[in-house]
Amino acid sequence: MNTPRWQHTPPGSHWGEFGADDPLGRMNLVNAAKVLQGVAEVRTGQTFCLSLPLDVPGGQALNPRRMPPRRYSVLRDGNSAGQQGFCWSYQGEDPDLTDVVNDDVVLMSLQYSTQWDSLAHVGSHFDADGDGVAEAVFYNGHRAGGAIRPGQEDPQAPAPWARYPDPVAGALDIANLAAHGAQGRGVMIDLEHHIGRQRQAVGYDALMRILDADRVAVEPGDMVCLHTGFADTLLAMNRQPDVAQLHATGSGLDGHDARLLNWITDTRLACLVADNPAVELVVPKLASATQAGQPLRQPRLPLHEHCLFKNGIHLGELWYLTELARWLRQHGRSRFLLTAPPLRLPGAVGSPATPIATV
Repeated sequence: MNTPRWQHTPPGSHWGEFGADDPLGRMNLVNAAKVLQGVAEVRTGQTFCLSLPLDVPGGQALNPRRMPPRRYSVLRDGNSAGQQGFCWSYQGEDPDLTDVVNDDVVLMSLQYSTQWDSLAHVGSHFDADGDGVAEAVFYNGHRAGGAIRPGQEDPQAPAPWARYPDPVAGALDIANLAAHGAQGRGVMIDLEHHIGRQRQAVGYDALMRILDADRVAVEPGDMVCLHTGFADTLLAMNRQPDVAQLHATGSGLDGHDARLLNWITDTRLACLVADNPAVELVVPKLASATQAGQPLRQPRLPLHEHCLFKNGIHLGELWYLTELARWLRQHGRSRFLLTAPPLRLPGAVGSPATPIATV
């Protein structure tokens, strides 16, 4: 398929699978039938919150670029202009009124804690238009600087974090997923039970052994969750993350395993969710590979490139899955109803989430 946005598509990609202007990718497979499949998994009505508290990890040690939430009181207007709008009494303006109100504001990075990545989160340099020059593009050929635009610098910004206001994720923003509705059948893959909480890149062979051992089947449109135990370890640190310990904690998918990437595509799963920071295990750049005497260009996050950029597969990160995974194992189950809407925030690249599993 050729469109005005591309003449070529990346190897292993499915641009245009749901139309050239599709903003949802494989989440299109979460349709009414998949919602009903999820509902059919509800037997007890018990629910599990799959979100960490949004002030976890704590501080910025785990990711210096992402700010933890900080809350502020709003300011009153009118006759009480400038007063703090927390524990504020209407009697200050009218002695006959009895109301006392609280109202607050939060400032945080949208991908600080439990989160969704939109399809605009990671793109790549790729020659989509066939002119011999690789340009910065995202899923379905959307251009950096076009539909997806950086913020314009504000030289009068009051703080460093405010220097580039109003970037726009445009055609691929997270609000598209919110409007679609992120609800369907969840499937748990319990890596921790088989591997423990050690740093290990899980490739195709290891994953197939785990699926076979637990009799887990992943079908088209399923929302797949990977339990590693990382978030549970992080939560126990009580907002004082030990980065060295965390670096050695928990497994992740091996984004360099081509057979694993093909399995992700071929199963037609709708999205990939994990309780670790990136779904894949982030490893150092492969340094020695060359092609025709030149360094082999490669992504730092190959699974992110494969899922978000090439195939329109949303990623969820730092979800809290331990309690649910243990309950499912105790009851001989792997499937559940998953309800996980992001914020309907136009232009946003990612979003906090408070997913709920119902069993």
